[in-house]
Amino acid sequence: MERISRFRAFTLLGIFAVILGIYSVRMYSMQILGTGNVVENSSTNTSYYTVKAARGDILDCNGNVLVSNEATYNLVFNNFVLMNSSDANGNLLKLVKMCKDQGIEYIEHFPISQTRPYEYTLDQQSVNWQGYFKEYLSYMEIDSDISAPRLMEKLRKYCKIPENWSDEDARGVLGLRYELALRADITNLPSYIFIENVNDEELNAISELNIPGLDAEVSTRRVYNTKYAAHILGTMGQINAENWPEYKEKGYAMDAYVGTSGFEKAFEDELRGTDGQIARTVDQDGNVISEYYTKYPVAGNNVETTIDLNLQTIAEDSMAELFQRMRDQGGIYKDGGLGADVEGGAVVVTDVNTGAVLACASYPTYDPALFNVNYNEILKMDFNPLINRALELPEPPGSIFKMAMATAALETGVIDRYTQIEDQGVFTKYDGMSPMCLIYARKGTTHGYITVDEALRDSCNYFFYEVGDEMSINTSDPFVKAYGLGEPTGVELPEEIGHRANPETKAALYNGIDSNWFAGDQVLAAIGQSDHRFTPMQMASYTATIANGGTRHACTFLSRIVSADYSELVRENSPKVLSTVQMSPETHDIVVEGMRKVVTEGTASGYFWDYNTVDVCAKTGTAEHGSGGSPNGSFVCFAPMENPEISIAVYAEKGGEGGNLANIAQPIMDAYFSVDDASDVITYENRLG
Repeated sequence: MERISRFRAFTLLGIFAVILGIYSVRMYSMQILGTGNVVENSSTNTSYYTVKAARGDILDCNGNVLVSNEATYNLVFNNFVLMNSSDANGNLLKLVKMCKDQGIEYIEHFPISQTRPYEYTLDQQSVNWQGYFKEYLSYMEIDSDISAPRLMEKLRKYCKIPENWSDEDARGVLGLRYELALRADITNLPSYIFIENVNDEELNAISELNIPGLDAEVSTRRVYNTKYAAHILGTMGQINAENWPEYKEKGYAMDAYVGTSGFEKAFEDELRGTDGQIARTVDQDGNVISEYYTKYPVAGNNVETTIDLNLQTIAEDSMAELFQRMRDQGGIYKDGGLGADVEGGAVVVTDVNTGAVLACASYPTYDPALFNVNYNEILKMDFNPLINRALELPEPPGSIFKMAMATAALETGVIDRYTQIEDQGVFTKYDGMSPMCLIYARKGTTHGYITVDEALRDSCNYFFYEVGDEMSINTSDPFVKAYGLGEPTGVELPEEIGHRANPETKAALYNGIDSNWFAGDQVLAAIGQSDHRFTPMQMASYTATIANGGTRHACTFLSRIVSADYSELVRENSPKVLSTVQMSPETHDIVVEGMRKVVTEGTASGYFWDYNTVDVCAKTGTAEHGSGGSPNGSFVCFAPMENPEISIAVYAEKGGEGGNLANIAQPIMDAYFSVDDASDVITYENRLG
């Protein structure tokens, strides 16, 4: 019996040991292996932190880094450590008071006004944050129709806010408690970032408070390495409600920063990296027990643009200097007073054979690094510097349009190389209109009998009045369209398309009121007036198309995409043809000869009489705009005459006349063709200054 009893006892002990072993293995699997070798209990907590991936750099075509990243810190809350501290509310109050006393801005989305009478501010928030607030009320078992004052009373009691605290102090702490509650049990929002990109002074001040659970996490922020190209480099900002569905589908966090304009937005998919994640286990005192990556961050690719920073710099500086001298000296010297009221302007430089945009400058401008700091001051500046005039402000082209009309007239047989038209000064064929040739309006003389290349040379309006009168709009407009005027350029940034003067445009603009197309409309359209409105980007593309013999390439800012470490070519951009202009070699020669004569004998010769850097072909323009003051000035050119490489378009609002804008184009060409002292704006006799 005793042996049997012992046997039974050992058997029971064995069974118990097996059961205990199985249970222990199961618990180890659940608690250790299942949590990455971290035991979870009431004294520890594992939190998951997003590790922001470095965003790709933006470079110019020569490898100069235009936009990059620098290390910074975010202050991030660990709710577990804070709420297990001896006085969570007191610690939060110290933090709120310091921030308010020192003017430190922090992130908070609690939708209640800061002071009594309490009101909801949900209408100032995105639909996502409105949704989170509804989830919060549901979790707290609070009716969604509760008034703001009543909600504050409930939350003061629930969060055990001392009764002797002021309303301001209670509101400040409840705002932080709301953010922490959302991340504790209610939503899948990432850890609460209290302050982004905290500076050293702020970090030191807040660190001295020793707030439990408030940690400094390494992050990055965008850095502008140039004060130029503000209108095209772009800005960053948080995802807004309108775009959230699109970004959510791509896997973005709701509080992610994305490109909101310029290259940052256009190349978002290439620049954006993939965020990583760290699991960190801490005890109640905030001591780190374990930390490991659950997902490694992957840096974004680098974008090499077509922009040449040297040309961009010269374009912006030359334009600013010339415009300021025009104001200071009372306008263009030879025309006395014209251009003294010059306002904004733009310069675009493109590669004639690929469509690559080498410079895209808009005036006035600002330092992109100080955009957020000086935003309110920028809004107050004259002439609205936030507009990218190269892409967003279509303007009447003036006489630079005449090459398109010459092409159409030559190709359709309306004129040939030898056709002569007598300039009679005033075009009087139609009652109610008597447009003049500019030389007649200024001096009372005419150009006499003149051929098409000479008409381009002298910018003879009368010649093109006659040509325009001989052609129907249905004949000329397809040529203008093929040149890309009033058409998308293909560029990656948002652009206003503008419009060509034709019956469809007139009907759309005037909505049936005086919208019939008359012969007189065609006459005025032929010299670049009427309802023509084109951007400087379109003007540069048009000029490039003339230069290369009729092939219109898509304008582009993208050269190639390379990997984050610059070791691999991800993608290289290739030229794209958007349209082809019907242009025989003879027509091309005639138009180019006329543009060359503009420089050697005609309207721009006073600005080029001793310019020897390269053989230039150009066209000047003076455009009426109907808003008073000086006319607008336009200038386009390409170089060299043989085997052209670059085209340039310069536009000046109330600039007086186009020839003076050669002062901006010349230093750009000097720099491109590697002439010494290229960065200096060159001035000669018969020019401003």
